Amino acid sequence: MTGIVIIGAGQGAGQAAANFRQAGYEGELMILGEEPFPPYQRPPLSKQYLSGEMPLEKIFVRAEKFYADQNIELRTNTRVISIDPDSKTIETASEEKIGYEKLLIATGSRPRTLDVEGSELAGIHYLRTLSDVDAIRDAMTTAANLVIVGGGYIGLEFASVAVAAGLNVTLVEMEQRILQRVTTEEMSDYYHRLHTERGLNILTNTTVSGFTGYDHVSKVHCSDSSIDADLVIVGIGILPNIELAEDAGIECDNGILVDTHCRTSVEDVYAIGDCTNHQNSLLNRRLRLESVPNAMEAARVAVSNMLGEEKDYSAVPWFWSDQYDLKLQMVGFSSEGDTQILRGDKEKNQFAVFYLKDGAVVAVDAVNSPREFIVCKQLYGKTVSPDRLADLETDLKSLLTQV
Repeated sequence: MTGIVIIGAGQGAGQAAANFRQAGYEGELMILGEEPFPPYQRPPLSKQYLSGEMPLEKIFVRAEKFYADQNIELRTNTRVISIDPDSKTIETASEEKIGYEKLLIATGSRPRTLDVEGSELAGIHYLRTLSDVDAIRDAMTTAANLVIVGGGYIGLEFASVAVAAGLNVTLVEMEQRILQRVTTEEMSDYYHRLHTERGLNILTNTTVSGFTGYDHVSKVHCSDSSIDADLVIVGIGILPNIELAEDAGIECDNGILVDTHCRTSVEDVYAIGDCTNHQNSLLNRRLRLESVPNAMEAARVAVSNMLGEEKDYSAVPWFWSDQYDLKLQMVGFSSEGDTQILRGDKEKNQFAVFYLKDGAVVAVDAVNSPREFIVCKQLYGKTVSPDRLADLETDLKSLLTQV
């Protein structure tokens, strides 16, 4: 092998492989993934795939036939154990050594585990891979009492599906409010009310101290209470998979450090996605983002630069979350705003909260408001009139011509 090797087979890796061929690269191209599946989308796992709305074939980034047709060597069930930048080789768990001309690391992330008494019991699951969700779906068919540990977006998305499926669901969050690390108090309160009205029992300021049961979990123990549970989902964050890079001498700090071209500290080695801490030239700072848009944009940037072009990562961060019949779309980071402007009606579950800093748009949380989301991506960093943002009679597109 003397061409390009991609370690990891997530959505970013699948996009990168397609981009190489679309850009006219005709050399050898290989994807190495630990799972038994071709690259697939992770966001639907806790939403449409979990609920059964989306079939398996729709999860895949592209049909498996695509890789053969494009002369992309896709190796599943293949774990890479080391990278040797000096010899430009990698080694797999089967002791095979594979050479590369250029290497793209897209190893993603893994769930942060809960290390308490009883955490090894059957019935306790983490939601990250397709196989994880298949196991959870099977368990849901016989479960009655579900406990979700962690009140972030993954936990709430899973809760919305489980509540709709008729399970008795309790969510346990150690912080003072759900979504505390990712959004404002007002948005946390909105989603707290939304979920409790639908039947979710939310316990905040509550820490899980252990699990008990005979072989299979039956109770979740907290600081001052215990909860019946025959199914537990733990969603307390993720960790970047950086060990391969670290062992190879590649600089890491809360992710694999890459520049605006997605280059690591080692020549001819690039990295993208959840595993990276990247330099964003638009924001003029470093970020480690856990999002599909980040992985997709980084894939495009990395491919361009690996093929000899000069392209910077300069995208506005954006995210989304589907809960019940609501789609939340976010641009930027609400924590950076000093002013909040509400447009729409929270009671009707159709509104947007714009966040301004020194009069300039730095973020939006848009609930069932796709127009506000799209316009905010274009208004990002620009000064606008707060009154006009709040006025439903104002055509948001008109603001684009006045900044």
